[in-house]
Order: sequence, then structure tokens, then C-alpha cells
Amino acid sequence: MQRSVGNRPSYLHLWHEFLTIQPTAKQLARKPFYKSTGTMNVSTVFPEGLTETERSQRHASVSVKDDEDVQDRYNRMKDFVGLEEVMKFEFLLKLFAETLGTFLLVLIGCASCITWTADNPPTVVHIAFTFGLAVASLAHVLGPISGCHVNPAVSMGLLVSGNCSFLKTICYIVCQCCGAIAGSGILKLLIPVEAANNGLGATNLGLLVNQMQGIFMEAIVTFLLLLVIHAVTDPKRTDTKGWAPLAIGLTITVAHMAAVPVTGSSMNPARSLGPAIVLGKWDDLWIYWVGPILGACIAGALYKLAFRHKTMDDDASYDF
Repeated sequence: MQRSVGNRPSYLHLWHEFLTIQPTAKQLARKPFYKSTGTMNVSTVFPEGLTETERSQRHASVSVKDDEDVQDRYNRMKDFVGLEEVMKFEFLLKLFAETLGTFLLVLIGCASCITWTADNPPTVVHIAFTFGLAVASLAHVLGPISGCHVNPAVSMGLLVSGNCSFLKTICYIVCQCCGAIAGSGILKLLIPVEAANNGLGATNLGLLVNQMQGIFMEAIVTFLLLLVIHAVTDPKRTDTKGWAPLAIGLTITVAHMAAVPVTGSSMNPARSLGPAIVLGKWDDLWIYWVGPILGACIAGALYKLAFRHKTMDDDASYDF
């Protein structure tokens, strides 16, 4: 049975139903295009139709937000560069602490690597505990002063994670290298020439170990070290109770036990630079810069992006 023409809805009726669809909450929150008087609300369609007061308020709010964004970017860049910190007189004490710490570390640590007699070479355990306990002792003394990086790789890792400014990192690395060279030079003067000619604690690749294997081994052990350093020094973590210098020292001890037969276990570019300059032997020195710094930077980035502790107040991210 066909519907009568009179029962069909007219086009005018359909158009009316289309225009009277219930608006969404977001649409209701907007200002209407037309005021109740039937005139167009020009301030909604054309912003230039705002009153002078409304226009000034809008410009003021936008200006304040832009100023806050600019100030925030400026503060972040200022903290990253760290010019204000390095210009302080107290910063000289930090530089001296880094120089002294690296000097003592290389002097004592490399002394444990010297072969005095061919039939009685130093053992891996001997070397590992010497370096580990030396770092733990120095960290306890110099940590409150400079942080006791005594290692360019540590400074680079902390730079990546936001714990060390750019200029501070550069200054620290220069002082660490100077301290390491001085430590190796003094060590050469303190021991017989025959013993010094046996290597002065210089790091070398193990038998049948190629350069790529050496880089990855140095990167892995330094990666472990930087993860531990970030964890035990994170001020927002309450689960890492204990003596932080001991945890760092034991990490270095374990890493040396694993890596000494492979690469000599540098973990510290300055520690390898000192003996190399004093002895004039530059073979594979670049490995002990690339490997540790690579591992340290990866660890710093990974801890900041994934492993950092999140609090209730800062659920998404934070900078140390």
C-alpha cells in the first residue's frame, strides 16, 4: 500500500529537524553567533569586534603565557650551560677536589697493576679491590665537595641525565685529565725503572680481543657503573638505603673482575690517558674514551627516561 502524498514529510519539515539537532556540551559552552535580540554576536565571529577592555585582557593573557614560556626556556638553557655556577669562587674548590681525587685514584690504582717480578704478577682480585675501595674512600671524602666524579665518563653521563651543567662537565674533564697525568708521572718517579717499563698500569686489550669487543666491554661495565651512581644518588628515591660510596666502589670491583682480562677494565678515560701520556704509548687509547663515554651516556639517558623515581606530585617526569 502506497503512502499518501499528504503523509510525506515536507522538505521544509526535514530541514527544520536538521537545524534543531541537540547541540553538544562543547557547543553549548561557546558564545552564540546571535544574541537574544537577533543581532550577530560580532565578538565571537570577528575578534576585532571585541571591546577595548576585552581585547586588552585577551592580549594580556596571551602575553603572560608567552613570557612564562620564554622564561622557562631561558631558565632551562641557563641551567644547562651553568655559567653562573662556574663563575663562583667556590667552584675552584670543586675543580681542585676533582684534580686531587683523580690524581690519587690513578696513583694508587695503577700502582696495584704494576708487575714487580715476572713470576708474581698482580691478580685480578688484587686490582679490582684496589680500584673499588679507592673510589669508595675518595667518594666519602670528596663527594660532599665536588661529587667526586674523578672520571670523564661519569661527568658525561651526569650531563646527559641533567645532573651536571655543560661548562661544569668540561671543566671537570680537564681537571680529571690533568690529575690523571700527574698521578701517572708521580707513580713513575716512585717505582724502579724496570717496574715502570712493565706498563705503569696502562690498559691494553687482552689476547685475541679486537677493538670492537673492547669498546663494547668498556661500554657495558661503565653503563653498569652509571646506573648504580644514578640510583644511589637520586634524592627522590627512598628505597636505596645504605652507604652510596660503598655501593659505587663494589660496582667498580665487580666490573674489574669481569673486564680486566678483556680490556684491563678502564671504565675511566682519564685513568687510561695518564699512563699513556707518561709512557708515550697511544695504541688503542681511543677505545678507552669511546667505550666508557658511550656506555655512560646511554645509562644517563636511560635512567632519566625510564628508571627515575616518580612521585605522586610529579607523576610524569622530573629533573634532578
